[in-house]
Amino acid sequence: MPTPFRYTQPQPPKAATGRVAEVYAQLSRDFGIAEPVTFVALSSAPELLAPAWALMRESLIAGPGSRTGKELAALGVSLANRCPFCVDAHTLLLHATGDHALAERVVRGERPENEDHARVLEWGRHTRVPGGRGAGPYPFPREDAPGYLGTAFAFHFINRIVSALLTENLLPGNAQRLRAVRSLAGRTLSRTVRRPARPGASLALLDLPDPGEAPAWADGTPVGLAYAALLRAAMTGAGLLGTDDQDLVEEVLLDWDGSHPPLDLRTFPDRRERPGARLVLLAALAPYRITDEDVAAWRRPEHTDRCLVHLVAYGAFLAVDRIESALPRSVARA
Repeated sequence: MPTPFRYTQPQPPKAATGRVAEVYAQLSRDFGIAEPVTFVALSSAPELLAPAWALMRESLIAGPGSRTGKELAALGVSLANRCPFCVDAHTLLLHATGDHALAERVVRGERPENEDHARVLEWGRHTRVPGGRGAGPYPFPREDAPGYLGTAFAFHFINRIVSALLTENLLPGNAQRLRAVRSLAGRTLSRTVRRPARPGASLALLDLPDPGEAPAWADGTPVGLAYAALLRAAMTGAGLLGTDDQDLVEEVLLDWDGSHPPLDLRTFPDRRERPGARLVLLAALAPYRITDEDVAAWRRPEHTDRCLVHLVAYGAFLAVDRIESALPRSVARA
């Protein structure tokens, strides 16, 4: 059977122990999927797996705001980032919320009939542009901002991990492209999706002696600690680059306007000269453009799967951080 993993060979979930096994158990209970490849792809680095799951759980699943609305926000983010795997996944999850007609309108590329739904979907799309229309005003109650913003940031990260490390097929043979399959798959998850989840349950999975300062927009919710923990874990990937490469990628991200790079990547670092910087920038700006040649040029005997996951996560979170830091302070403190 073809593997969904492009460049790593994660340990089979059934062999997981310790924190990885604990994350899988909570995923199965609260997400409804025992071994989602999205998170299995991160399992080579448990210190990234746990906070990535925590941010998604505490925002999308347990955070304030309607699940339908947050799924639409995540779908908008995934469309903006050109992540077909995640677009298909959130379409199925919309079916799981019971909004079948809405899910099918969206999959056809049509505007939702409900104006509130349409505004949330568009807001999600625009969050890719730092400081753009996705920064506000919000198309949801301000008290729900931690749930919606946390969901958007979680999927800006997850989209990039998925596009870099997984194939595009959500189900074998792209079966999710069939309406009957989408509806059936959504119905199998409906009980879990509609069940209330207790906020903060994932924080016990984190190493939180000093997670860093929680962002103001999280308003004291568990979303903030999960975000801070993921930021801290992802940014350790900078250690895989030299100082000059770190400076380069951070300068590029500082000037990034949310656009996708042109087909000609001549402005990117040459893979033969600066393969690490090239991979990080691709992970941040266009992870779907990462090639076998890019990964091979960077790989050395000492570069384990854990190293590659950390390098990709570093690039992914540089993009998240650029988007988050561009929030107007008045919006960030909603």
